[in-house]
Amino acid sequence: MISKLDSVLMTQRKFIFHYKNVRWARGRHETYLCFVVKRRTGPDSLSFDFGHLRNRSGCHVELLFLRHLGALCPGLWGSSVDGARMCYAVTWFCSWSPCSKCAEQLTHFLSQTPNLRLRIFVSRLYFCDEEDSQEREGLRHLKSAGVQISVMTYKDYFYCWQTFVARRKRSFKAWDGLHQNSVRLVRKLNQILQPCETEDLRDGFALLGL
Repeated sequence: MISKLDSVLMTQRKFIFHYKNVRWARGRHETYLCFVVKRRTGPDSLSFDFGHLRNRSGCHVELLFLRHLGALCPGLWGSSVDGARMCYAVTWFCSWSPCSKCAEQLTHFLSQTPNLRLRIFVSRLYFCDEEDSQEREGLRHLKSAGVQISVMTYKDYFYCWQTFVARRKRSFKAWDGLHQNSVRLVRKLNQILQPCETEDLRDGFALLGL
C-alpha cells in the first residue's frame, strides 16, 4: 500500500532536479528521501509501504522519517502474538547523504531497535570533501551501526523513477554524466568508509615513478 504520509508521487522535474548527481549542486537546499518499508508477515509473505518525504520546518528529513515510524512500522517496539518482535527492512534513497547530527541520532536509534535493518542509497555526498569533516565520521558511525550505505547508480535511479515518480509512461533517461559521477562518488564513499583498505595505491606508485 502507499503511505498516507506522501501518497502523491513526485513530479518528473522535481525528481530530476533534486536527485541529479551533479558535482556542483547549486540551489538544492532541500533533501528528499524516498523510502520502502518491508515487513515479514509470515514465512512466505511480506507487506510493504513506500512514499517520499522532504525536510520541513527546520527538521531534517531523516529525523522526520523517524517521527512517522509508529505509522510505518506497527509493532516495531512491541511483540507479535507468539512473542516474537516484528522485523523490518527499510531502504532509503536520499538526494543528500545524512549530516553528522542526523547520522549520530540515527546511530543511537538503531542501537535501540535491533529488529530494524536500514539501507541508505545517496545521490550526492553532503559536505564530505574535507578528510576530517564530521560528516565523513558520521557515515563511518552509521556503517559501524550496521547500516549499508551506497551511492545511487543507474539501476537505482531507474527503480526510483518507476516507483516514486509520476512518470506517465515516460521512460527514465539518464542525464549527461550520470555514470561518471556515480563512479566518482562510489570511489569517494569507499575511501570514506574504508580509508585504509581502499587507498588508491596507483597515486603512490606514480610518485615513485613506477
